[in-house]
Amino acid sequence: MADLVLSRILRFGALILAAVLAAQAAAALAAPASPASAGPVVRTDSGLVRGVTGTGFRTFHGVPYAAPPTGEGRWRAPQPVPAWSGVRDATAPPERCAQNMVGGPPAGVEDCLYLNVTAPTTPGPHPVLVFVHGGSFQNGSGVDYDPARLATRGGLVVVTINYRLGVFGYLGLPGLAGSGTFGLADQQAALRWVRRNAAAFGGDPGNVTLDGESAGAASVCAQLTSPSAHGLFDKAIMESGSCLTDWPDALFLPGTEAGGQFSPRATVERAGSALATTLGCPADQALTCLRGQDPAALLAATTGTGIEALTTPAYGTALLPVSPAAALRAGTALRVPALVGNNRHEHRAFIGFMEITRGAYTSADYEAALGAAFGDQAARVAARYPVDAYPTPGLAWAAAATDRIWACPTHTAQRLLARHAPTYAYEFAEENGPALTANYPWGAAHGYELPYLFDVANFLTVGTVQPELAADMIDSWARFAATGRAPWPAVRPTETAPYARVFAVGRGGSVDLAAEHQCAFWDTIATEASAGGRSGPGATPTPVGHRSAHPRSALRP
Repeated sequence: MADLVLSRILRFGALILAAVLAAQAAAALAAPASPASAGPVVRTDSGLVRGVTGTGFRTFHGVPYAAPPTGEGRWRAPQPVPAWSGVRDATAPPERCAQNMVGGPPAGVEDCLYLNVTAPTTPGPHPVLVFVHGGSFQNGSGVDYDPARLATRGGLVVVTINYRLGVFGYLGLPGLAGSGTFGLADQQAALRWVRRNAAAFGGDPGNVTLDGESAGAASVCAQLTSPSAHGLFDKAIMESGSCLTDWPDALFLPGTEAGGQFSPRATVERAGSALATTLGCPADQALTCLRGQDPAALLAATTGTGIEALTTPAYGTALLPVSPAAALRAGTALRVPALVGNNRHEHRAFIGFMEITRGAYTSADYEAALGAAFGDQAARVAARYPVDAYPTPGLAWAAAATDRIWACPTHTAQRLLARHAPTYAYEFAEENGPALTANYPWGAAHGYELPYLFDVANFLTVGTVQPELAADMIDSWARFAATGRAPWPAVRPTETAPYARVFAVGRGGSVDLAAEHQCAFWDTIATEASAGGRSGPGATPTPVGHRSAHPRSALRP
């Protein structure tokens, strides 16, 4: 029961924010700058679509890139879009993919495989950026991110996508083709659509950058290691996530067990079979029976504990033959230019949300978390991140978790990628921009870079975006998308301190990520942990089939 309560608390903030954001975005985007009857018309390979025109850009909402994954299409690879006659209305945003909303009924629909295209009105061809939203593979929608500034200032054609989430995207069953990878397959279908149709919107189909944040960044890294994604994009951006992101017991938050971004196929299929049993489906008719279930019943059955194996992509599959972490370490990832980074205080997003929800963590809470996470190494971690060096025990915890879970695995990923392709590192470090609340020192927390690139109404409700920093980031993302080069030196994997660009008002130049986030210390902890059978930074943790709900859903990205 305690785990169930915790999982619901963790999900509450993410889902309420998503609901508010979606309503706000829909209200804004549904009010076109030009009458629907006078909007721009573009021919896609399935038919004509009519969009809306804004100042310096055109937007086309809800363009289908695959057939509705309903009925027999549920848990099937994305299928081609049936052609239509006449002009399809593309002036209002599509509904989000079906997802659980704590505190209310489920949101979204299964018929959700749509994308949105925002393009400059200036002549092309323009570089194309495809953005994969975050949300712990459980929540979110492409329409939550308005890319008008990336289009007008950056000169990019920006495509935001919906892809299947939760049980609809990652269910596995023995013998089911595509087990545990339907959401990733949707992303590939969207990329194929972009290759075929970008030119019609003024984009360059031969210059496509795949960008993602949080679970979206994990998706990008997965696509880098997927054989079936080869040839679908030319550059990659990963914001706050990589193939190596993982965590030991209790470090993410109390009650969370060791985990990572991906699960073995066997784990996913055991969870799917257990779901079928829960819903009264005979083992020999599990798929047929589950396809006959109402979407709301499936969502209701996949809340609370034990849902990770139904909400994380599976490896050991056709789409992901090996774990993305193993593929990255082996050097078999797609060799394209990459822009990869984190936020300086990533984990304050999660610790902070829990503290303002349930009360401040104590020194005893912090000590217990370190003991559960690191065992006989806990005292060394506590000495490196002592409570008295931080304003509160919660901030000490957030600092240790930021370095162990986010910064150092990303630092390793940057160096691994840089062995084979140009790779550029960054750190978002602005502490005075938009925030969730005014009563917590959020700093540069997880997801806090997003308002500088997109208009994400009501995502962070306190403070404002500094325009000069937003312009700097948009210019940097746009230059990388256009050329495969960022306006700062690339990572050199043989150097002890690779160059990472800092994004913050009044700051420029570089930061030594390894030193700032104490990665040499964490490498030592990892080496000793591996010898003792415990997971270390960037290691693939021992899979578990039943643990607290995915902790990163505590905040929307």
